[in-house]
Amino acid sequence: MTSREERRRRRVRRTAAATVAAVLVVGVGATAGVVWFLDRTSPPEPARCAAALDGTSWYLTPVQAENAALVVGTSVQRGLPGRAATIALATALQESRLVNIDYGDRDSLGLFQQRPSQGWGTPEQIMDPVYSTGAFYDGLVEVDGYQDMEITDAAQAVQRSGFPEAYAQHESRSRAWASALTGHSPGAVTCTLPPAAETDAPTGDAARAALTELAARDLGLPADAVRAAGDDGQRVRVDATAVPLDGELATWAVAHWAVATAASTGAEEVRAGGRAWSRADGTWSAVDDEDRQPGGQVTIVLTAG
Repeated sequence: MTSREERRRRRVRRTAAATVAAVLVVGVGATAGVVWFLDRTSPPEPARCAAALDGTSWYLTPVQAENAALVVGTSVQRGLPGRAATIALATALQESRLVNIDYGDRDSLGLFQQRPSQGWGTPEQIMDPVYSTGAFYDGLVEVDGYQDMEITDAAQAVQRSGFPEAYAQHESRSRAWASALTGHSPGAVTCTLPPAAETDAPTGDAARAALTELAARDLGLPADAVRAAGDDGQRVRVDATAVPLDGELATWAVAHWAVATAASTGAEEVRAGGRAWSRADGTWSAVDDEDRQPGGQVTIVLTAG
């Protein structure tokens, strides 16, 4: 091999080595850049709500949670057992995913996919979740012994579904939400929500009006049970004793309801007993003695106007 050829080969090897080194440097830099970018652009936690029971958290979207609050609150207003609320929630989860949809199989509509052609009411009535929930319970209480039935049998007796066994898959989730929204297990309902300022939630007087309206709709609370608890109008005190449940159950039914509906009311904080749920961190925590709420009272801090 000539010295000229040897020099050419050495130049090729040096060029290749330099190219590989450059690629490695760029690759490491790019990887570091991607890590830096991802570290600073991590997506926020999804907005969601949970009801805890027996060590398991059962999740719903904020829209589903608000509808669950209505469904369970209606059963409380009617003095029905918790089993009724569990059956209703399982039915709505299967029929509509617990969302008030304006479509379905044939002419089915709403939370419970009720059909105008089958005598459930007009389309406008069925699309009103208060009406459709009441209509479901009207049918359920006519089922003799529904409290002791399997969910599939009780729901099917009302709905006449083509797939009755499907209701059973929602039993555990429904039982957790029914239990929590009837006041069992203090601190069982939590919601992770974006800051109210980043949503279209009402503020100030509009927030208090929305809260008062929903409390009347879902829990049957009179307007005078929702009172200002401070000069700024941001804090509202709810008299939970107006709910037809006993003692602490009423307090926590209202508190859990307030968390489940926080996406619509703009609630920043809910205080009951010695605990407070905060929108900022989405959990319940202990409060100082001076912030402890008296029995039967729930304080809700709304977004200022």
